[in-house]
Amino acid sequence: MFKGSITAIVTPFKDSKIDEKALRDLIEFQIKNGTQGIVPCGTTGESATLSYEEHKKVISITVETVNKRIPVIAGSGSNNTEEAIELTKYAKSAGADGALLITPYYNKPTQQGLFKHFEKVAGAVDIPIVLYNVPSRTSVNLLPATVEKLSKISNIVAVKEATGDLKQCSEIINLCGDRIVLLSGDDFTVLPLLSIGAKGVISVVSNVAPNDMFLLISEFNKGNIAKACEIHYRIFNLTSMLFIETNPVPVKTALAMMGKIKEDVRLPLCGMLEENKNKLKEVLLKMKLI
Repeated sequence: MFKGSITAIVTPFKDSKIDEKALRDLIEFQIKNGTQGIVPCGTTGESATLSYEEHKKVISITVETVNKRIPVIAGSGSNNTEEAIELTKYAKSAGADGALLITPYYNKPTQQGLFKHFEKVAGAVDIPIVLYNVPSRTSVNLLPATVEKLSKISNIVAVKEATGDLKQCSEIINLCGDRIVLLSGDDFTVLPLLSIGAKGVISVVSNVAPNDMFLLISEFNKGNIAKACEIHYRIFNLTSMLFIETNPVPVKTALAMMGKIKEDVRLPLCGMLEENKNKLKEVLLKMKLI
């Protein structure tokens, strides 16, 4: 259901408010350049600093603008299970095609707690669910055995894996088979994960270079491994620069340099160090993105 190059889209702000026009324009830019899915209100969308009303507004704008041309997977996770259910219910009512649910952060639940959390959300809302495992952000690791148990729940259809651990990802595919789709959650690992059976990526880099990420996956799927490898290395320095500081600060800075949004993030995030901004600009110039 969910595969290929899927963009975890930024939430553009103007004077600290959602810039609706810029968001709609970004979505059109994504679709025009081959993107095969949009994730609003993920980490890259600064979901942690959006109010409930803003969160819902971003999902609604995205669903309306996409207009069923590609899937919309709405970020609706929380470290509060009832809150995750509320946001996921809204995503379904707004017309999203799926929901992305991060592992509960800060609470540090056990594997049984993680299972019960996702089981309850999946049982409460009949919508395709993508699990999101990113221990560097949450301090908990959704282990392969737990993913296997969750894959037996019919509407849990995919997992976004951002551990960078090829062994763990291989174990998930080995245990779950076709019951669940594995998606890269880390732009550095797209090519190696495709080689072991992943079906795509939920990407930060594709905000800036959507066609490159689309082509990387397309060429791999056509069997043009050398071409896919060439694209991997073409965007390698860009990927490094987009994570030189905390995501989504660099990617929003890059999009601002491209003239697509204002360079505006919400505290406690703040603007890039000048020396890092200059390094990012050099890479964008070299790639002819600005």
